[in-house]
Amino acid sequence: MEHPILFLVSLFDAIGLGHFAHENVHVIYTWFVMLLLIVFALLATKGISMVPTKVQNLFELVIGGMEEFMVEITGEEGRRFFPVLATVFIYIFVCNLIGLVPGFFPPTAKINTTLSVALVVVPLTHVIGVMYHGPKYIKHFLGPVWWMVPIIFPIEIIGHLARIMSLTIRLFGNMMGHELVLSILFMLAGLYFAPLPIMALGIFVCLVQAFVFFLLSVMYFAGAMEEAH
Repeated sequence: MEHPILFLVSLFDAIGLGHFAHENVHVIYTWFVMLLLIVFALLATKGISMVPTKVQNLFELVIGGMEEFMVEITGEEGRRFFPVLATVFIYIFVCNLIGLVPGFFPPTAKINTTLSVALVVVPLTHVIGVMYHGPKYIKHFLGPVWWMVPIIFPIEIIGHLARIMSLTIRLFGNMMGHELVLSILFMLAGLYFAPLPIMALGIFVCLVQAFVFFLLSVMYFAGAMEEAH
């Protein structure tokens, strides 16, 4: 179920690319979010000063708090990976948030988008593990004693593959469910502002889902950096 009108799809219709837009709604809205974040980043960094404004203070507080939260879990070494996860958090939050604007579609309500983000985070977890432990990283998959390796190794492989599915389905399911509720309310009672309470709650849902993805990613990174037991 989709919004009655999707502005970017209508724009692509006008320039003769409607077929692509209708089949890949999540792609064009992902492009829009990327462009939005690039423009916002340029404007935000342009205004940085030694004497921070109220807006700069707010963002420094939020970003600094997230960084310290990550360091508490991963240790000081985790600070070097914070820019990656902060980018993932902001990207997911904005993708979630634009779905609350009439005429816009949240890219995270399509499983391809959430899968693509999970395929960045989970493989990076193992890259970090190899960076910190080298070939010894394999011990994370072998269990505490050698005779349990035939049992533990397949379970660990399945568990790590399940992380991709977990990150993908959790975010997709929640955002798709919220999108369906909004669409139904807009059709049934849009003229009477009935969707407004759900939209207000939706801001909280968008934030929570982005933070859950961020938190799980931090925990995966921390597990890769610690020594195998």
